[in-house]
Amino acid sequence: MENRREFIKKVSAGVAAMAIGGTGFDLSAKSYAHIPGANDKIRVGIVGFSDRFRSSLLPSFMNHARELNFELVALSDIWNRRREEGRAYIKEKTGWDVALCRNNEELYDRNDIDAVIISTADFQHALHLVEAAKARKDAYCEKPFAETMDDANAALKACKESGIVVQIGSQRRSGANYHAAHDYIQSGKFGDIVIAEMCWNVNQPGRWRRPDLCASIRESDVDWNRYLMNRPKVAWDPRKYLEYRLFWPYSSGIPGQWMCHQIDTVHWFTGFPYPRSVVSNGGIYQWKDGRTNADTLTSVFDYGPLDDQEKGFQVVYSSRFSNSAGGTKELYYSNGGMLNLDTNEITPEGGLREREASAMGLKANLLDKFTLPSVTVEAEANTGGDPLTSAHMRNWMECVRAKNVGTNCPVEAGHSHTIACAMANAAYRTGMRAVYDPATQQIMAGGKVFKY
Repeated sequence: MENRREFIKKVSAGVAAMAIGGTGFDLSAKSYAHIPGANDKIRVGIVGFSDRFRSSLLPSFMNHARELNFELVALSDIWNRRREEGRAYIKEKTGWDVALCRNNEELYDRNDIDAVIISTADFQHALHLVEAAKARKDAYCEKPFAETMDDANAALKACKESGIVVQIGSQRRSGANYHAAHDYIQSGKFGDIVIAEMCWNVNQPGRWRRPDLCASIRESDVDWNRYLMNRPKVAWDPRKYLEYRLFWPYSSGIPGQWMCHQIDTVHWFTGFPYPRSVVSNGGIYQWKDGRTNADTLTSVFDYGPLDDQEKGFQVVYSSRFSNSAGGTKELYYSNGGMLNLDTNEITPEGGLREREASAMGLKANLLDKFTLPSVTVEAEANTGGDPLTSAHMRNWMECVRAKNVGTNCPVEAGHSHTIACAMANAAYRTGMRAVYDPATQQIMAGGKVFKY
């Protein structure tokens, strides 16, 4: 395990790479002919030419492709427009002329792909990861890992059996500030966590909407049955294809898109793989446009040892689309103070003072101010090749080259954030307290297994 100084050096190198040539995109296939060991290229296929891939994953990949000798060679997308746009865009930005595949069967039948980058619809990530595992292709898989436990369980099993290198796209796990926070909490200096407060607030009526594309796309342009995969067969609906984040069971919305990032840090910092219980409340209070996923949601999690209910802490997560006040926050509290991942500081704010504790015969956990490395988390829809995503992509690429499955965010971490987010979603949709049954690997709400 590398120490924090070595990790920060790698992150800094990634940031510096982005600064070269502005976006780091000005690479051409021709330049690769002069790289030592060019025959040892790692050839990567793209599963889904999404907005996320275009705006963030491609620039992050290109920040490191030349140094690590990676190349994009093929693109799979079930929408003809995206295929053609993808080839043209990649040719413009990289000089590579990628082959086009109408689906993943065609992609894997090429048999010249070493790894894939998966950035498809939320509910498809785990299912496409199963395909990659069966084809023995290493994978960078966007979050959320899955939206249902059946899909999460299948992907976990397939990846473990295949031994492929997997990086789940929870890029906070590649942030120097998050590594420093993890190490500080694990050292015991922070004391026991008593509560964590997290929020993700925006005021964006168009977030996840694609009205122009919905008006222009036709069913004949896509393979609708392939899109639905294991979801119930329904009639063609361009909104469920292009605005899927607004509709269950294609996405849980807030839990799958945003909560999964922040709740993942709880699991990482504490070692608890999932919450003991979750309750949720919310609704569609502002944007009544036919969506079925909440535009406002609050979930309260109980974490702690499963065999000791007297120990533990609470996590309060809230998110709204109607007012951006508060922005994105991650605050951890102990009896001694606060860890603020917005300012990257650990302070004694709100902590019990030694004199007050002594008066009651108690011992205070006193905190001195400690500054974490500074890394900014992007909350906009298109983050660009931001430092966290760039460092996360590099970590995956290095592990693929070394055949080291110990990525910063392995498949087990994705499975854990799926449990927490699925519990929050189940609690919201049923109005009941949700728990996880490790024996069946299912979410239970009101004594029943929650699926759709």
